[in-house]
This record gives sequence, C-alpha cells and structure tokens, in this order.
Amino acid sequence: MGSRLAATHQHIDYRPDLDGLRAVAILPVLLFHVGFGAFRGGFVGVDVFFVLSGFFMARIILGDLERNSFSFWQFYVRRMRRIFPALFAMIAACAVAAWFLFMPQEFRYFADSVIAAALFTSNVLFRRESGYFDIAAEMKPLLHTWSLSVEEQFYLVFPVALFLCFKFARRRLFGIAVGVALLSFAASSWAVSHDPEKAFYLLHFRVWELLVGVLVAIAPQVNYPARTSGALTTLGLLAVFLAVFFYSADTPFPGFYAAAPCLGTALVIHAHCRDGLVAGILSNRVAVFIGRISYSLYLWHWPVIVFSRNILGHELTTGWALIVIALSFAAAYLSWTLIEQPARFGRLAPSGAAIAGLSTAAIASAVAFGVVVKSFQGIPQRLPEHALRLYQATHDDSPYFSPMCFADSDAEGLTPAQIRRGELCRIGLQSSNEPQFLVWGDSHAAAIAPAIDAAARGAGLSGMFVGRASCPPLPNADFGPPAAVQRCVEYNSAVMSLIEQRKFAFVFLVGYWPKYVHRAELPGEGVFFDPRLEPSTADWSAPVKASLTSTLTKFAAQGTKAVLVMDVPEVGYDVPEALARAAAAGRSLEIAPPLDYTNKRQALARRVLEESARSTGALIVDPMSAICDAFQCHVIRDGTVLYEDGDHLSAKGAESLSALFDPVLSIIRLGNSQVGNATLTSEPRS
Repeated sequence: MGSRLAATHQHIDYRPDLDGLRAVAILPVLLFHVGFGAFRGGFVGVDVFFVLSGFFMARIILGDLERNSFSFWQFYVRRMRRIFPALFAMIAACAVAAWFLFMPQEFRYFADSVIAAALFTSNVLFRRESGYFDIAAEMKPLLHTWSLSVEEQFYLVFPVALFLCFKFARRRLFGIAVGVALLSFAASSWAVSHDPEKAFYLLHFRVWELLVGVLVAIAPQVNYPARTSGALTTLGLLAVFLAVFFYSADTPFPGFYAAAPCLGTALVIHAHCRDGLVAGILSNRVAVFIGRISYSLYLWHWPVIVFSRNILGHELTTGWALIVIALSFAAAYLSWTLIEQPARFGRLAPSGAAIAGLSTAAIASAVAFGVVVKSFQGIPQRLPEHALRLYQATHDDSPYFSPMCFADSDAEGLTPAQIRRGELCRIGLQSSNEPQFLVWGDSHAAAIAPAIDAAARGAGLSGMFVGRASCPPLPNADFGPPAAVQRCVEYNSAVMSLIEQRKFAFVFLVGYWPKYVHRAELPGEGVFFDPRLEPSTADWSAPVKASLTSTLTKFAAQGTKAVLVMDVPEVGYDVPEALARAAAAGRSLEIAPPLDYTNKRQALARRVLEESARSTGALIVDPMSAICDAFQCHVIRDGTVLYEDGDHLSAKGAESLSALFDPVLSIIRLGNSQVGNATLTSEPRS
C-alpha cells in the first residue's frame, strides 16, 4: 500500500453507478417482501447495503483522516442527519397506524420494537423474539430496522477502531481488516448451523460484510480498461442476481452463502465501470433516482406491507402487491423530499447542536411511548368493552405451560434430567402418593391439561404431566425437519425411561397430530388465514404411525394402558383476536372454518390414531364431539372462549371440556387396565 490510502482520492468523487447499485439492492428486497416468488432470494439486497455502507464509511473517514480534518462530532452529526429524521418520522407514522389497527398484544410487541429501534438494538430484540409463541414476523412493522441497528452498532465501533489503527498501525490497516473479517466470516459460517437466529441478526456475525466494503475502500484503486471494468462489473452483478433468484428461505444464511452477493457487490464497487452497456444500466436516471431514495424506500416499504396486510386480512395478491409497491414509492419520495434531503443538507436543524438536540428528543419520546404502552399492557382500553372481554382469552394460559412443567422450543424450562428423576408437575389431586397416570405430549398437551386436571380432581385421582413444545410423544419418529426431530430425541428418551421406571398404569398421549402427519400447519394460520385455501393433504403419516404403534406395543408389554387424545379442531385464526375484531365491527362470532374443511384436515390424523388404537388396545378420547356439531365447530361455548390462539385451547376452554375425560378416569379409578379399546366421548355429536 502506498503512503496515501486509496480512500483519499475517492473522497469527493460522486459515482452514479453506486446509486444504481443501491437500486439493485432495494428492488429485490421490495419485490421479495411483497411476495413475488421469482425474487425469493431478494433478502440479499440487505447484504449489498452492508457492503456499500462499509465502503462509504471507510472512504469518508479515511479521507478526513488523510487531510487531518476528521472529527468524531462531525461524523456523528452527519450520521444523525442522514438516518434519524426519516427513521423517526416512519416510527411515528407506524405508532399512529398501530394504535388504530393492532390488538393489545400486538401493540405491546410493537412498543418493544419502538424502544429497540430508537436505541438501535432491534437486531437483539428480534433475535430474542424468535420464540414459540411469538407473533408472526408479518405483524412487526419495525422488523426491518434490525439491519439499521447492525449498521448503527458498526458506526459506534468502527470510527474509533479506524482512528486508532490509522494513528498507530497504518501500514497494517488492510491486514487487520482482513483478519477481523475472516474471523467474523468463520463465526458466521459456524453459527448458521448452530444458532441461525444469532447468525442472522447479530453484529459480530455480520461485521465481515461491512468490512468487505471497508477493504474495497482501503485497497488501491485500479483504472481498468473499459472492457475489463465492464466484465468485472457484469461478473459482480451476476453473483448478486444469482443469489436473488436462486436463494430462498431454506438457504443457510448468512455464512458461506452470503459471500456471493457481498463479493459481487465489492467487485462492482472496485471495478468502477464508467462506459458501456452495464455502466449505462447502473447510471441511468431511473436507477440513480431509485438509489437516491433507497434509504427512504427501505424505511417505508415494510410498514406499508404490514399494515396493508393487516387491513386486508390476507396475503397480498398480485394486484395488491403492485398497489403496495406504488404506495411504498410514493411514501419514499415524500420522505426523501420533505424530510431526508432537508435534514441532510441543513435546511432542517442547520447546526450540529440542533440536530443532536432533536435526535435526543426523538429517542426519548420513542422510548417514553414504548414504556407507557408496555406499562398498560398494550392499552386494551382502546377496544370496545364487549370486544375486550373476548380478547382476554389471549392471556388465559394453561398453568401447565409453566417452566416447572413444560420445556419450550428453545429447551427453556423442564429438563431431561428432571424428567428422569420424576420431578414433574402434578395433575389432578396434589398428592405425595404414587401417581396413577401420566400425561405426555407437546404444547397441545399443555393446553388441554386443565381438562384432565379438573376431571382427575373430580375423580379423586393424581397424575403427572410432562411436555415440550413441538415434540410429539413419538420416540424416534421422523415427524418433520431433521433439526426439529433431533431436539426431541433426548426429551422423549427421558420420558420413556421414566415410564419404564415408574410403570404408570395409564399414559395419555396428546399431540398436534394433523401437523405431524401432514408436516404442515394450516395455510396462512393466524392473521392471514383463509379457509378458501385448501389445507395440506400430503401424507407423511407412515413414520408417525410406525412410532406410535411401536410405543403403544411397548406400553402394553409392561402393563401400561395408552390413552390417545385426538387433537382439537384447528380454527386457523387467532381466536381471541378474531373474535374481538368481529365484535368491534359488529360481525358474526362464528369464525371457525366449515366443518368439511375441519374434517378434511383432521381425517388422516384421526385414521392413524384409530388404527393404532385398534391394533394395540389403546383407548381414545375425542374432543371433536364437545366442540363441533353436525354443521360446524364453535369457538365459544356457554360464554367461554375455547381457544387462546388458532389451535391451543384456553385454560377456561379446556376446563369446560373436562367431562370428556370422565369415562377414562372412571376406568383408572376402578383399576381396570384390561378394558378393550374404545373411543370415549362425553356425548355423541349431533
């Protein structure tokens, strides 16, 4: 490297091709988010932005350092002017829309994201919020701010690190940047398979992408011949577009696969193509305009998508997707014209102190808003009283979801070691005597457990409960993706050891059976559920039936009687939320899909359980009789909301079904484990 770094010579040069490259970044992101399948890898546009950000930051800072004019204060004032005004305008607009459109739980989650976005910790928040009962990403209007948080965290560390390296290790600057980038890349490649959420969201797994841009800024600039420059630029764009069109949500990302779009972007920047077809494409007026508004377009497009879906109540059709794209461009242009440009060039808040003061006030206001909304639990008073009563079922959780009784999908809560020692929650009478039965299953087991608890207390019986999210009571069954299956192996092994050790006379097996035999939930389950879309009929039941039959045969050999609990009907909608919306709008509260839809969805799972019970002598308890009549299923019974979401019973809803379990608990009380197989219901379906 020469005595002067390459960034110095680039400091004041404007490159229209890089605005064109910003357009290349933002358009795939937008088209991916509105649902155009051809752009299924459009998320890599964010990685293109990361590389560009690293390049621009290094070029600006190194140029100032070379001229001995660098100021941390001026650097951060420029960052505030560039980022804060449009960002906080977008957050304020989202807060207004969320006030009118979001249910209390959604509004509380939104408040968390407002605080995180204001403090530039969104990436940390959304990494933590990837839990089992978290609201869907489609309902988070500030989800896209995770990437801004990554960049802002980089901006806090990078200028200081670059300043120190420039002063004390200038000749080693390139090597230091390469070393840190390689360490981050290695960590990212490892984390993709070991902790993918952290790999996706956190700075130390992403910093290599920004450093790729830094390295381009540091490296000597080469004036390639026009043909060579064009070829290198074409190659770089090809790498980006291959990722856009051939990557998907199933691609392990970032890690190794992020190298293609990042290195492709670096190649385009480095080649600096000035002439020819490719240069014309990147530097044409349309591409440059889109590049100039790309920050505002990135800020506004995702909230427009989220709130449009919320209002429509379904995923975007092609027509609506085009309308949303137009609205996003309109919002971006207004933001760029009225907010971003005036703030950036000093027409708003002309002094550094003024922009710093306004930025501080904006951050404080956003944090205060979030704290207030969280303190009042999403301000449910926004709802009409009758809608609020229905919505309260959202918080009617089964006590068997407690960490003492249940392990979530991240293995937080009950451990295999505790299971092997028999340190489980009691169900039924709270007695120190030997338990007379065990209830074993996934989250649907925890949801229906209050019904068994109430019935067992009525019968004077005591049992134990054990459950883990998304882990069916199917040892060694291939019921889903390998990672999902693997995390259940140790848990299920511990339960089987306990059953063998304690010799339970009866074991209830409860699961989300339709999900396991079809390897799919209902299409669009939640806010965007549409019963007009057929549920999956893919048949993955063979491994489920094999494991179930094998398990029941082992139970029979040791004198344990199995009780198979069929699944409750899935509703598709988040029930309390859908009821509250319907009540507020004066619509019917009969929101469940038609009975033939439910029967089609449940048929395969019910057949598997019936055949397994018939071949092994197991008993069956069928909740359908208590929830559905001859015409449709119901989500309210005698004023009680039966569900807390789309497929989990509420605690009160489960308790209202306790009579379903009276027949089998009578058998347990009598100690008759030799009864033949039967389907036990409280009353026939009318």
